[in-house]
Amino acid sequence: MSRVEGPTVDRIDLRSDTVTRPTPAMRRAMAEAEVGDDVYREDPTVKRLEEMAAERLGKEAALFVPTGTMVNQIAIKIWTQPGQEVVLEERSHIYNYEMAQMAAFSGVLARPVQGVDGTPSVDQVRQALRPPVYYVARTGLVTLENTHNFAGGTLLPQADAEAITALARERGIPTHLDGARIFNAAVALGRPAALLARPFDSVMFCLSKGLGAPVGSILAGPGAFIEEALRVRKRLGGGMRQVGVVAAAGIVALSDQVDRLAVDQQMARQLADRVAGIRGLRVDPGRVQTNIVIFEVTAPGSTAPVVAERWKESGVLCLVADERHLRAVTHYEVTPAQVDEAADRLAAIMAGT
Repeated sequence: MSRVEGPTVDRIDLRSDTVTRPTPAMRRAMAEAEVGDDVYREDPTVKRLEEMAAERLGKEAALFVPTGTMVNQIAIKIWTQPGQEVVLEERSHIYNYEMAQMAAFSGVLARPVQGVDGTPSVDQVRQALRPPVYYVARTGLVTLENTHNFAGGTLLPQADAEAITALARERGIPTHLDGARIFNAAVALGRPAALLARPFDSVMFCLSKGLGAPVGSILAGPGAFIEEALRVRKRLGGGMRQVGVVAAAGIVALSDQVDRLAVDQQMARQLADRVAGIRGLRVDPGRVQTNIVIFEVTAPGSTAPVVAERWKESGVLCLVADERHLRAVTHYEVTPAQVDEAADRLAAIMAGT
């Protein structure tokens, strides 16, 4: 089953693609990394990672940041002014899982809109933008998410991205893409990540999700924006010293781990197919687009937390999305055989409900 440090245990971890450990190639690169003090911008490995990331996203410059949440909040801080609003989708990570930091740090208010599969329509965004009158808050930023985590790893349609960002530009409003799993989207669509990032003024992605690096995220955008992002990162305590030892793993992640995301996505569809055949659970396999499977517990008298606990007792870990839904995420430390084993254990659990 899954590799673990120390004694082997019969455990399959589907909680997230953040649970993976560095590959052997990453560990070698980390051990051999050339380093310097990155607060003085003297770490050559960090510089190589940032240049590589900017190129992959088609942006002028990039910045290595400890976490994805910090990246998103840096972007919000730079693009907005206190008292403004940020238009975003109601299930987005920025709105639900970043502890209202946009209010605490940037003094801005979220204006959520309800999208379909995580994507609002251009008309919804147009209605959410504030009119140019003096007695209402101004819209300072529009953000979108690709892939959309809690819509089930769904893809942001490129036509919608283009239309929404074009509308924002017409109004003089910047746009930011939370592209934590943008490379999952790129692989699923068969398009370069730079094409998906192109319409947005800034974009982030995580090295520590499906790409398997132990830590770190990237913020990319115009050169002057990234210069200001460096200052805001420091203000948030994100200045790091000889951080090339982890940036080296990020270089390996971008070099070696992108194409193999297709395997994770195939395993997600495999899991969805199996779950669809289990009585008391509901999922539409056709809606599984990347490496995230969200399915509903429909068995009378049962709930998602109860099923998750019993699945855990059988050796499979997942995430409770809400009272009715569970989330399972495939990644490179899971095999197709383990996916079938996890489904077998879940079927046994549901047969006893």
